Amino acid sequence: MFRFILSFFGGIFTAITMSLAMVALSIGAVFWMYGRDLPSHESLAQYTPPTISRIYSGQGRLIDEFAKERRLFAPADTIPDLIKQAFISAEDKNFYQHEGYDLRGIAAAAIDAVRSRGRDVRGASTITQQVMKNFLLSGDRRAERKIKEIILAARLEETLPKEKILELYLNEIFLGQNSYGVAAASQTYFNKTLGELAPHEAAFLASLPKAPSDFHPVRRKERLLSRRNFVLREMFENGYISKAEYEAEKALPLRSVQNGDFESFKAELPPRDYFTDEIRRQLSENFGEGEFFTGGLTVRATIDNEMQPIAANALRLQLEQYDRGRGIWRGTGETLPAEALETEEKWRAALAELRVPRDIDLEDQWYPAVVLEIGENDARIGIEGVEDDTDGHWIPAKDVQWARKRLDDGTLAKKARVAGDLLSVGDVVLVRRMTADDDGSFIRWTLRQVPQVQGGFVAMDADTGRVIAMQGGFSYQSSVFNRATQARRQPGSSFKPFVYASALDSGYSPATIVVDAPIEIDTPQGVWRPKNASHKFYGPTPLRTGIEQSRNLMTIRLAQEVGMDVVGSYAERFGVYDDLSPVLANALGSQETTLFQMVSAYAMFANGGERVQPTLVDRVQDRYGRTVYQHDQRLCNDCKQVSLAPGQAPRVISNRERVMDPVTAYQLTSMMRGVVERGTARKAINLPVPIAGKTGTTNDEKDAWFVGFSSNIVAGCYIGFDTPRAMGRGSGGGALCAPVFQRFMSQAIKKYGGGDFKVPENCVFINIDRFTGARLSDGASGNNVVSECFRDGEEPIFGITFDGGFAMGGDLPLVEELGGGGRQVTTSTGKKAVVGPKATFGTLSSGGLY
Repeated sequence: MFRFILSFFGGIFTAITMSLAMVALSIGAVFWMYGRDLPSHESLAQYTPPTISRIYSGQGRLIDEFAKERRLFAPADTIPDLIKQAFISAEDKNFYQHEGYDLRGIAAAAIDAVRSRGRDVRGASTITQQVMKNFLLSGDRRAERKIKEIILAARLEETLPKEKILELYLNEIFLGQNSYGVAAASQTYFNKTLGELAPHEAAFLASLPKAPSDFHPVRRKERLLSRRNFVLREMFENGYISKAEYEAEKALPLRSVQNGDFESFKAELPPRDYFTDEIRRQLSENFGEGEFFTGGLTVRATIDNEMQPIAANALRLQLEQYDRGRGIWRGTGETLPAEALETEEKWRAALAELRVPRDIDLEDQWYPAVVLEIGENDARIGIEGVEDDTDGHWIPAKDVQWARKRLDDGTLAKKARVAGDLLSVGDVVLVRRMTADDDGSFIRWTLRQVPQVQGGFVAMDADTGRVIAMQGGFSYQSSVFNRATQARRQPGSSFKPFVYASALDSGYSPATIVVDAPIEIDTPQGVWRPKNASHKFYGPTPLRTGIEQSRNLMTIRLAQEVGMDVVGSYAERFGVYDDLSPVLANALGSQETTLFQMVSAYAMFANGGERVQPTLVDRVQDRYGRTVYQHDQRLCNDCKQVSLAPGQAPRVISNRERVMDPVTAYQLTSMMRGVVERGTARKAINLPVPIAGKTGTTNDEKDAWFVGFSSNIVAGCYIGFDTPRAMGRGSGGGALCAPVFQRFMSQAIKKYGGGDFKVPENCVFINIDRFTGARLSDGASGNNVVSECFRDGEEPIFGITFDGGFAMGGDLPLVEELGGGGRQVTTSTGKKAVVGPKATFGTLSSGGLY
């Protein structure tokens, strides 16, 4: 009997042992089979998570950030223990005890699944397993993935310390609102750093990994509050906070940025604009889009925070003045349905969803608004972000009487007399406060609209090429197309200085005489007869007067004399074009380029002829603080010295390429000063320091330009419709763009100063009659006298006239008949002589293609 009992129990023991062995072998086989082709976990030791690239202004202010996943990397030693304890309590309370997987947690999850018959299937993943799932595996709920997860988790625990694993987890997890990692989430939900979080806020964040969308702080507020309090209880039970702390923290309300309890971190960021978007475009090309959006780059931009809004509003004001001068009302084109206007809550919510520009602050902030009621004369509006007062907000009749509405058939209605002539209930409009000039007191709300005409503006340091301001249109939120860098337009007469530069470097001088007379050119399209903008001809004229008055015919003859191949080489050397087609029409700026290229080229005139590499970025550093790009490549040996003598500044050595003879640069600058002082820009430019520049206008006033410079700042403006069409008579560069330059430079000079243009050493000055090109005595004076720079050692030759070799049209007059006799002048020898009468310049124009 005893032997039978022993045999029975022995058989049971053997069966159990064999079963356990088979189970162990089976489990081992499964783990061996799934563990063969797993991804390497060792790469996580060198893992660098995708992080935000941030752009700072020259003054160190954060102005924009770019990321595919908004993540701020926080090393483990910078993450407070409170944050770690909250997530460990919520996700894996045995984190510091297990070896990558928690058998007790797995068993508990299995029991719950059996009890609920599969309805309550919850995860039992440790933090280490979640790291494996997030980095190396998919998120599907299959046994195969779970086995791989456990295998990799066990391997990872052997490779990395616990703190490193926790660092990977806390920086990688998605916590909603496009926030990845605890540092970004802390900023998103509380606008605080991790070190500033209280226990209930740490528990708030630790509640989110399970399903961020299911715990939204506004839509699922009660559910999130319950989960937060659960995490606080776990923290108390795990000994991380005291009973008193637990009770006090649990009693606090759920507060967040999304509920309006804290100001969003985005409020500290200015709206994205053309400047930072252009940096994004350029650095994505230079470093690769992936590296820019995920590499955690720190970018120091060249932008001047003070000058950028001045530039933006200088351009905006001109565009709006032109638009309102046309008197056509377009509005935003958006409307709200009647049901959205039933309550204030509804129309405010509907208005907030619309994509209308909110980045305009011309004269005052512009606000989206909706028309709620049309009265007999006025219209009541509801304004986004502005509370209604007792009487409501109204647009009076006198505010609409400047405009006409375009009807459905395309025709224009009569000029509006009352608000209802322009507006209908439900129309979405833009408005701003109208205030008194003297004390800023509120007058009324006034209608605004984004102009159809657009433009660009660029200003940069003439010596370094650092762009201090750039505006690519009226409103970035209305149109992201950057007209300063992306729009290729005809520069018109603003290109002429490059023709004159090629001539000055080819032996001509500012006093050289070129015939201003009719020209006929045979082209495949027929005979081309270019004209001056005044439709007059002025006969033999000095180069200086030709550029001051923007004479087209003189420019064509000069280009023919010098050769369009030489003109093209100059344009390409200065970066205006990559390849200028050698046709004479291009001497008048008919080939397209960008404003950015034109301003960069003019900077080389301003600095005396040295190469300028324009840049929007001073320096780029990687996530570790290493400089990977620096714009300024000049040499500064003194900067390496430990100390310098008192009063001695470091000597910076320029290593830039010279693209133009300094005498040529000064001659051209002097001639372009004449454009501002006597020529096509004289009515618009009036600044306290010497200014040189050139206007430009193309056929039918489709494109208006002005590019100019002081001794240290160069700036340029372009205005035109995106789809080129005539802007109307009088819409030339001197009328539209020169005032933009004037507004900006009047403020820039206050900050950056300015002075006389530097005179080259080998420059000899001779008095010249600017009307005839004749040499005058050293003591000559008068409105006709100008002191011209000539190269030292070169004896200027006077009296030679160039005509470009063109035959005259037989039926065309050479010059208009001039009345009156000659006039007496004093020659260089002191004798008296009679010369022909002064030509009349006719109506001044900013030139153009023809």
